[in-house]
Amino acid sequence: MDQLQLDGMPRRLFVCTPSKLSAFAECPRRYRMAYLDRPAPVKGPAWAHNSLGSSVHNALRAWWDEPLARRTPTRAAHLVRLLWITDGWRDAEQSTTWRERAAEMVGRYVATLDPAREPRAVERQVAARTERLALSGRVDRLDDRDGELVAVDYKTGRRPPTDDDARVSPALALYALAVSRTLRRPCWRVELHHLPTGTVASAEHDEASLGRQLRRAEALADDAERAAEALRGGAGPDTAFPPQPGRLCSWCDYRRHCPEGRAAAPDRAPWDAVAAAEPPG
Repeated sequence: MDQLQLDGMPRRLFVCTPSKLSAFAECPRRYRMAYLDRPAPVKGPAWAHNSLGSSVHNALRAWWDEPLARRTPTRAAHLVRLLWITDGWRDAEQSTTWRERAAEMVGRYVATLDPAREPRAVERQVAARTERLALSGRVDRLDDRDGELVAVDYKTGRRPPTDDDARVSPALALYALAVSRTLRRPCWRVELHHLPTGTVASAEHDEASLGRQLRRAEALADDAERAAEALRGGAGPDTAFPPQPGRLCSWCDYRRHCPEGRAAAPDRAPWDAVAAAEPPG
């Protein structure tokens, strides 16, 4: 059944995405600001690394929408240029430099694909209901390989992912679960495709491993809901949702509202993550 009974009343499902659960796990204060506070606190500036990632994702989605004859590496690179997001870059020169790097990266990646082998879906919204969660998310690409569904997630960061990264990723496991529920076919294999290097990190799940990830997600939902109940009951915001400062605070959208985060990690310019990946010279 979809809902647990609590004192004779249906228990509301916790509506979430993998990103929402991850936000609570990483920092309850950031979760509160992002999902509960109204009006929502003003975010910081746009990040160049997010613009890079979104531009690449948008270009790959558009490439699969092209007629077969136009699914070429040259067309993929052109789509990056057409769909390039200019937010967060230091200046026009840096934006153009990274646009061309991204165009080359995407062109090189699609050269490894069979353009005639249609994915089962691209940017597919999937969902699942459990006894505790109303889970949804968007899968970058869903392949059908010899009758097996494979959830593919694109990555553009500096560090190539490993098979262990794919295996322990809560988001990938929850996507696989949601794919299975949405399409009513098992999805056991998950992959991280690292476009800068062409690395493909993969893992094969089974019912036990997906079950473990689901139980962790439901435990996070319980903790988040208890914190929200405490806040509604009069607990202070920082008591119910304490900060969890660390090095990632440099990149937090709500850094300006968090003195603990500012003390824990240095300020970063919006382009610093990509600048660190630029070759010297």
